[in-house]
Amino acid sequence: MPLARLLSFAPLFLLAGCASTPPSSIALNDDADCPLTLQPGQMLIVSLPSNPTTGYRWNLREVSAEQLKSLGPEVFSSPKSDVIGGDGLSTWRFEAAEAGSGRLYLAYQRPWETDTEPAGLFDCRIEVQ
Repeated sequence: MPLARLLSFAPLFLLAGCASTPPSSIALNDDADCPLTLQPGQMLIVSLPSNPTTGYRWNLREVSAEQLKSLGPEVFSSPKSDVIGGDGLSTWRFEAAEAGSGRLYLAYQRPWETDTEPAGLFDCRIEVQ
């Protein structure tokens, strides 16, 4: 087969190789499709609706540290930056680490109201392959 004809297939081979590469990050919100499967090194970005001025906060109740390495503290952002006390998003970033099964479990409640049911829950099973 002539070299020119072989080279005409090169873009197809490159595209086929890209199709099997997982994305470098996965974003989840409160409508998350769980359980979730990650590859080691993938970043998981979790963003949940929040309004800290009401006293409610998302608290990490359980995170499987072997499977999810934290990449920093919670970050709150508000799309309406000109509204004081408005709602926004609380965001956490994790990196998939060791293979295995784990859990990411957060509760939305006021820290001083330990005897009441949380106003919201986020519970996601994580599998790192």
